[in-house]
Amino acid sequence: MSNREQKSSVASREYGRMPDGRVVTEYTLDNGLGLSLSAINVGGIVTALRVPDRHGRSGNVVLGLPSLAGYLGPHPHFGTIVGRYANRIAGGRFTLDGKAYQLGLNNGPNSLHGGATGFGKRYWEIVPVPAEQAGSDAIAIELSYTSADGEEGYPGEVRLTLRYTLSTSANTWRIDYSAIADKPTVLNLSHHDYFNLAGSGSVMDHRLMLAASRYCPVDATLIPLGTADVTGTPFDFRTATLIGERIREGHEQLMRAHGYDHNWVLDRANAGQGLALAARLEHEASGRVMEVHTSEPGVQFYSGNFLDGSLFGSAGASLRQGDGLCLETQHFPDSPNRPEFPSTVLRSGERFHSATEHRFSLMG
Repeated sequence: MSNREQKSSVASREYGRMPDGRVVTEYTLDNGLGLSLSAINVGGIVTALRVPDRHGRSGNVVLGLPSLAGYLGPHPHFGTIVGRYANRIAGGRFTLDGKAYQLGLNNGPNSLHGGATGFGKRYWEIVPVPAEQAGSDAIAIELSYTSADGEEGYPGEVRLTLRYTLSTSANTWRIDYSAIADKPTVLNLSHHDYFNLAGSGSVMDHRLMLAASRYCPVDATLIPLGTADVTGTPFDFRTATLIGERIREGHEQLMRAHGYDHNWVLDRANAGQGLALAARLEHEASGRVMEVHTSEPGVQFYSGNFLDGSLFGSAGASLRQGDGLCLETQHFPDSPNRPEFPSTVLRSGERFHSATEHRFSLMG
């Protein structure tokens, strides 16, 4: 066994209890290289993600809440698994195989992130993955949940398995999503972490690159209108750009979303067939870099526009607009109503799988 493998660990502790008495466990994976991840049963929430800076000091780079009580109450999806359908479905309605379905509305006139009680509010089973299954250079936990037929209005029972894996040879966090349904349904899974590579303060001084030549402009309720070229707009992040550089420009799309809250169409020739670079985020002062690689065709960049200071984070500070950003790898919003978008239909007996990696490094 190598020194690196000897240093890695998987630990657990009781985090609290559900109102019905079920124990909520927090698992912490530590890869021995300075990267550690903590997650709980409720929503598969990542409560902390610690990453080393240029001085070798590990700091938490995701926003979170101080206790289980906060996660059981209303919050803007801090660290959650999102589904059954990540992002918005217009009017909460779609038709599949000639049958119309009406979902719960929880975002104005639309359904967002699976409804009022989406996957981020559900109780997931979590178990450590045996070493022989995780691989010789990895540690992992596995999360499972069965979504009932009709849950939040969606058809079909869906059995879900997610795996959070840390490499013990590089500072990489990988998420594998797997699902199978017993009747046709729609499925779009993502993870809703609010990243701040500084560990505190605003993300407006972060530089972002998005590997995308097109994005989805939205209507007044943030439903896509189609796709558009990013050239000559504040949505062109093909070259790394400070997030705060153009966010206050008078562009109609920025005004509608109060900043960035849009889907980017990734420039990739092999969607669904292996990982491709989606985004690169850099923070000069800490030296931290995060690259996001995914099998998904899109990424939602959300600049934390609706954080209003009403919640206090795990470090005790009030969480305000721009204190964190999300890079949600996904299929496109409202795809069930947009046949020109990549399909999110999952047929009975088909196996759904997607993967996203967050690769952390330091600036040169």
